[in-house]
Order: sequence, then C-alpha cells, then structure tokens
Amino acid sequence: MTTLVVKLAVIALIAIVLVRYHRFRAILLTERRAWPDRLVFALSLGIPMGAGVVARLLLGYKAADLTLEATFLAGLIAGPYAGALVGVMCGLPPIFAGEFGSLPFAVGCGFAGGGLRELCPKPDIWHFSPFVFTSLHRRVWHSMRTLQVDWQVVLVLAPIGMEAIRLAIGHRFGVHRLFHLEATNDWTTILLIIATVLAIAIPIKIWNSARIEHQLIEQEKLLMAARIEALSSQINPHFLFNTLNSISSLIRSKPETARMLIGKLSNLLRQRLKSRDHFVTLREELQSIDQYLDIEVVRFGPQLHVAKDISPDTLDLRVPSMILQPLIENSIKHGLTAKLGGGTVTLRSFRSNDQMIIEVADDGFGMSAEQLQKAMSAGIGLSNVNERLSVTYGANHQLTLTSAADTGTCARIEIPLQAAVQRVGA
Repeated sequence: MTTLVVKLAVIALIAIVLVRYHRFRAILLTERRAWPDRLVFALSLGIPMGAGVVARLLLGYKAADLTLEATFLAGLIAGPYAGALVGVMCGLPPIFAGEFGSLPFAVGCGFAGGGLRELCPKPDIWHFSPFVFTSLHRRVWHSMRTLQVDWQVVLVLAPIGMEAIRLAIGHRFGVHRLFHLEATNDWTTILLIIATVLAIAIPIKIWNSARIEHQLIEQEKLLMAARIEALSSQINPHFLFNTLNSISSLIRSKPETARMLIGKLSNLLRQRLKSRDHFVTLREELQSIDQYLDIEVVRFGPQLHVAKDISPDTLDLRVPSMILQPLIENSIKHGLTAKLGGGTVTLRSFRSNDQMIIEVADDGFGMSAEQLQKAMSAGIGLSNVNERLSVTYGANHQLTLTSAADTGTCARIEIPLQAAVQRVGA
C-alpha cells in the first residue's frame, strides 16, 4: 500500500512540475503537434521516468518505476512514436540488469497508448479523470444497453489489460525478466490495477486543469478587449458630436474659422482611424491632445490658455488612448466657458512611488460636492474614462475629481507604474 501511494505521489509531482514550464504547457494546448513538440514532450516525460527506473535498479526504490504508466500516457497524449520513445528511455536501462522483457513491453505500451489516441475522440482523452470509477458501472451498463462505445470505459480497460499482461508475463518468467509489483492476494492485485489506472488519470487531470485555466485566461482577455473596444467606440461619437456642435456655432459668424476647424478635425479623425491600438504612449496621447486643443484655442481665442508640466520619464509610458480628451473637454466646458477673462487648463504628469500620475486641472469657478458626484456618475466622458480604467487596471487605478469654489477643478488619474511599463513591450 505504501508503495502504491508513493507511486501515485511521484507521478502527480512530475506532472505538476512539467506543466509549470511554458513550452510543455504550450504543447498541451493543441492536438496537432509538430515533430519538435512531440520530441520535447517525450523527452520531458521520458527523462524523469527513465531516472525513476534507474533509481529502482540501483536503490531498489520500486515506487519510482512507472514504465507502464509513463509510456502509455506519452502515447495517449502525443502519439505512438512519442510513446515508443519514452518506452525506449524507460525500457533500455533494465536490459543491462537482465530484465530482457522490459524494452519490448515498454515500447508496446507506448504504441498501445498511441493507437488508442488515434481511435479515441480527443475530448474524451482529456475528460479521463481519477473519478471515473464512481460512474464506471453506469457507463458499462449504458454501453451494453445501447451497443455504443463508451471511450471512458475503454480508457479504463486498456491500462487494466496491460497491467494484467505484465503480471502474467512476470509470474511466468519471473520478476528478474520483467519488473512488476508482486501481489500477495486478490485484494492487493485489485489495488495494484486501480493504482495503474489512477497513475495515468491523475496527470491527465492535472494537465487538463492547466489547459482549462489557460482557455479561461484567453477568454477573459478577449472579453476585456471587447469591452475596451465598446468603450472606445462610445467615446469617439461623443467627442465628434461635441466638437461638431462647437464648430456649427461658428459657421454663420466666422465661416473661415469654421472651415479651418473642420480641417483640423478631419486631420485628427484621420490619425485616429489609422491607429487601432487601444494603448499609446503618453507622448502620442499628448500629440493628439495638441490637435484637439488647437481646435478649442481657435474657438475660444486668446482667453483660453494651456499649460503643460510633463515629466520626461513619463512620456514613454503606455496609457489608454483618448483618455485625456474627455477630461480636458470637461475642464473647458464646465470650468472655463462661463468664466470672464478666460482661464488656463494645466496638464501634469509625474511618477510617485509605484504610480504614474496624470492631472488635468483648470482655474475655473469650481464645483460643489453634489456637482462632483453628478459629474462622476452621469457624465458620459468621465464615466467612460473611469470604466475604461477599471476594465484595464482593475482595482489598481484611481480617478478622483477634486474642486474648490473660485479655485478650479482637478481630475487626477493614478495608473500602476508596472502596468504602464509592461505595456511598452506589449
């Protein structure tokens, strides 16, 4: 019993260690594998399993010998030739100790697993788990009643049959010709056979869990990309509507100015249409903002001033595109439009500890607490910015709006510095 438990623990540990390697995990994600991938899989499994056989020969550690399970598993996952290669790696060392049946038996198990892979639907292989015994009797009865093949039953019977063959050959020619765990009674034989099936099912369960986890991560990424795309699509019409509305007011009074603004707007839209990237450097974002501010400065004339206090070490950090335009638009529309004598919009960016800070401030009339709350929840621009930051950075971001009467309003974005740096290489 101790040997069988240790045997299961050994193969589970090897399966867990292997799946932590990116190349091995990538091989599990696809069913169509090139020869280099099959070779990597066979070597990754065959080297530790071959070392276990050597440990059994030199140290007498029987639980480390997983020849049948490893070769059948390799064939079942990566095909007959991968199974045969693992069979060679596990079956060759015992030959030097006089166990002449080890090599042909190990290679045969590899081809058996590979042959079953060719016949069995691939999803059924990945659904094979240690819990198959709980429903085995129902599956057998359903298969007999409907005369349909239940591949989970076949996947259980195959290693049972191979273990029975190994026990029969071992009893006939002796353990010194083909290694096997000797059973002292019928109950021990049953436990031995169950352990063989579990030693194949446990790695498949571990690897399939890793596959499912990867698929969930990929689906989450696709969902996040779709949400960002939807939010970006929402802000672009909002920006276009507001800008065209501003230009329309100048068509009768200042037609030449309106014509010039339409030209600037078309250039800005052309640049936006060329770029489909949802993340840009702060330098690129500021260039787009300059074009938008050109339009606003022409509209408002010399009473609108723009000041920048941009830290050079933030220019190459990545930010969501079109993240500043709604903030600047709010500052001009709600903060400075009604102010006599004009005002100033100030853009700031700097690093603070592990955060990238971006501020858009104005010196307008300011807002009350009720107005601040309404602006954050009801306004399309601010709510869109907040949701885009939430989708991208989760709880690691902050968008705060502070204001004081007759002093002005400041919108402050805090982005995790590590995320901003990582997106440079994305």
